[in-house]
Amino acid sequence: MKLVAFFLLIACVSAKAQTDSLTVIRESKKFQQELNKSYKNKKTSPLNAADLKKFRQHDFFSISANYAVLAKVTLTPDSPYTPMAATGPIVNNYRAYAIAEFELHGQPCKLTLYQSRELSSNPEYRDYLFLPFTDTTTGDESYGGGRYLDVRIPKGDTILLNFNLAYNPYCAYSNRYSCPKVPANNDLPVAIKAGVRLVTTH
Repeated sequence: MKLVAFFLLIACVSAKAQTDSLTVIRESKKFQQELNKSYKNKKTSPLNAADLKKFRQHDFFSISANYAVLAKVTLTPDSPYTPMAATGPIVNNYRAYAIAEFELHGQPCKLTLYQSRELSSNPEYRDYLFLPFTDTTTGDESYGGGRYLDVRIPKGDTILLNFNLAYNPYCAYSNRYSCPKVPANNDLPVAIKAGVRLVTTH
């Protein structure tokens, strides 16, 4: 009976892992479709007029559930808001709201999740956190200024970071925008081959 129970447990764990992987893949595909749609729409696209005419879709890394990691979270919501350096003259204020720790490709990784003072006053975005990062693909296989992830304040002590949802800042496509620069402490020692690749307008 113990052996049967063991195999049932393994089967349940495997089924859950498969379900979680399917959810990651489904949500990542939806993200790609919505991002492409947004960039094709002249009302929502950050692209300059000439690039908008040529744009068909983003160049994405292949979707992989391996880049959806469960990270341990330590909340730090009492930290002060400070200006985050930007690529242009418009600078917004952020505070370090949480520290996420996880392992990827056998390497320990740590990222700071930030809360925008400007957005936190908007009920629609009150629970949103901003995660800018660079990794070893930056400037080679992905945009040289780093990429962003949007996440929500976790209810427990863990958070799922799905790097398949990583996107480029608007300033990667046009100098009309002032975008937050990735803080040095959010440089990952691994290759995040997920999300949007190098900037393209094809």
